[in-house]
Amino acid sequence: MAEEKETKGNAQDNVVFVGKKGTMAYVLAVVTQMNQGAKEVVVKARGKAISRAVDVAEIVRHKFITEAEIAEIKTSTEEVTAEDGKPLKVSAIEIKLVKK
Repeated sequence: MAEEKETKGNAQDNVVFVGKKGTMAYVLAVVTQMNQGAKEVVVKARGKAISRAVDVAEIVRHKFITEAEIAEIKTSTEEVTAEDGKPLKVSAIEIKLVKK
């Protein structure tokens, strides 16, 4: 689920949504965007994927793009609808990586 949202004129043009795939798939998505000229990439995740999003940010910073740094981390709670129709609260995180 490594979706990349690119909306021209938006402050957050480069977003990687972390899901169930392997960590390196998302690392590759972030590195690719930064190598194509993106100065910042936002890594987003919800629920159990939050730890994977943190891993992605740390692997990018320490192994692939050492000049990248974490500019901002936002946490929130989102309300989603479960399969049975009941509202469910899910934690979410956004990690903004910026290339120096």
